[in-house]
Amino acid sequence: MFGPALIHLIGLTAAIVTTLCWIPQAVQIIRTRDTRAISLPAYGAYSGGIMLWLVYGIMLGDLPLIFANTITLALQLVIVGLKLRYG
Repeated sequence: MFGPALIHLIGLTAAIVTTLCWIPQAVQIIRTRDTRAISLPAYGAYSGGIMLWLVYGIMLGDLPLIFANTITLALQLVIVGLKLRYG
């Protein structure tokens, strides 16, 4: 029904959108140094899940999964690091 190119484009678009959505949160924390509303257990668990998705994508050789989860993991680790630093 759908061609491989369309399926790949949908996956890549989803990867870009769901990855870029974390940039405003990271920028907000960097600017304000306010992390009171950030749940360390939630962000830590989410980062662990993203790490597993990254490993899964690497094992499959799936570039949208690898791309999205590498960048998302980096952004999540920045947020977790800032939470640990600023409380």
